[in-house]
Amino acid sequence: MKRSICNWLTIVVLCFSVHVNADTPANCTYEDIRGEWEFHETERIASRKEVCDDNSVSTTKHTVYLKLEFPNIATDQHGNVGHWTIIYNQGFEVSINYRKYFAFSLYKQVGKQVTSYCDSTFPGWSHDVLGNNWACFKGRKVNRQQEKSFDETMVNNGKTHTVQPFLLESVPVNHNLIQMNVNKINMKQSSWKAKFYPHLMNLNTEDLIRMAGGRGSAIVNRPSTVPASEEIKEKVRQLPESFDWRNVNGINYVSPVRDQGKCGSCYIFSSMAQLEARVRIATNNSEQPIFSTQEVVDCSKYSQGCDGGFPYLIAGKYGRDYGVIADECYPYKGKNGKCSLPYNSTGTKCMKRSYTLHYHYVGGYYGGCNEELMLLELVKNGPITVGFEVYDDFTSYSGGIYSHDKSKDQWRNGVHFNPFQLTNHAVLIVGYGVDKQSGEKYWIVKNSWGKDWGLDGYFWIKRGNDECGIESLAVSVTPIP
Repeated sequence: MKRSICNWLTIVVLCFSVHVNADTPANCTYEDIRGEWEFHETERIASRKEVCDDNSVSTTKHTVYLKLEFPNIATDQHGNVGHWTIIYNQGFEVSINYRKYFAFSLYKQVGKQVTSYCDSTFPGWSHDVLGNNWACFKGRKVNRQQEKSFDETMVNNGKTHTVQPFLLESVPVNHNLIQMNVNKINMKQSSWKAKFYPHLMNLNTEDLIRMAGGRGSAIVNRPSTVPASEEIKEKVRQLPESFDWRNVNGINYVSPVRDQGKCGSCYIFSSMAQLEARVRIATNNSEQPIFSTQEVVDCSKYSQGCDGGFPYLIAGKYGRDYGVIADECYPYKGKNGKCSLPYNSTGTKCMKRSYTLHYHYVGGYYGGCNEELMLLELVKNGPITVGFEVYDDFTSYSGGIYSHDKSKDQWRNGVHFNPFQLTNHAVLIVGYGVDKQSGEKYWIVKNSWGKDWGLDGYFWIKRGNDECGIESLAVSVTPIP
């Protein structure tokens, strides 16, 4: 999942929609998307079951002209003003004139050679803000003084790059080397402790990559976060020194830790965990749902199941457009499956779905995030979903305030091998604190690797310096209880 963009360069390769049966290698930056666009949209009468593909967008009923400006301002040909955000380097969403438009950026792949057409989109979805009047659309970036045909755009504006394979992706984990690395970590620093986890050592490297977000979640670069304003800093100074949604005046508002297993569904677990916690907060714990992750794995148009996805599109957009259901109605299997009707343990069809009302990146758009805004959002509204880079040493975490030593080289079977520096992971921040002895600040984070990992399924990570990109991306969602 997810995850780090705050100075207008979106450079994450993540997993993709139902139109593509592989990890998406698209690579589009903020500047590629910013500018003038036209959306060719079909008739606005369809339901949310609309399938948007090349056949569905063959007939245009509406043409919408949009200007996407810095930092997140959108205007249309009628003078309406809305907002937009890029979603990693994969696509973008526009909200304007009471409608939402979302599409993934276009690319073509031949073998390992990939050409990204960032001024065009795959067929996407549009609907009004109430979730009605669905349509499909295709977008293309234009200079309305010198418009080019779609074919000319494809020829002249493609960016070509090569997809690099992961090394030794299915080799078994070497127990002796892992134990040696654990010992080195504990000898080299004292801020956190590493531990040998036998149950993780039964997995091969491909399994571990999937646990960290999927093979498609490669980070090319991670820019720094946007500085907070003095007004925001003053508000933060009014917050308590420490805070934890698991213990607010003795009450726990966070749902139990779960285990995603070998499936790259961390983006769903963190999304559902945020919804579960915020429903608990909104109802003072009178409602304590556990939402289904498997239903999203099998049914979401906005993600790639066990091969990864985006918290923004699941906790927010999928919850808004389709709703989520109880876990008992669609139990977790930890593998990709065919979308089916949900039934509870008695064989009764489950009809109830829970929806989200609002969703956004903390800061208002992808690129506006920082520690201070996250603190305010966390305390005011509840736990927040974040993404961060998972390195190989993180899997051995057992306690303390985690930070990654980037000078450390890892070797396996005589080959320089460190796949986790190329992957990402999605988790849930539930609180924050300060170490009494060192004065070091940290986030309190819920993982999805089971209660036997870390601090009963949680970990602490350094706060205030965007450690592993954890302050570069945060998603906030308002569920409807």
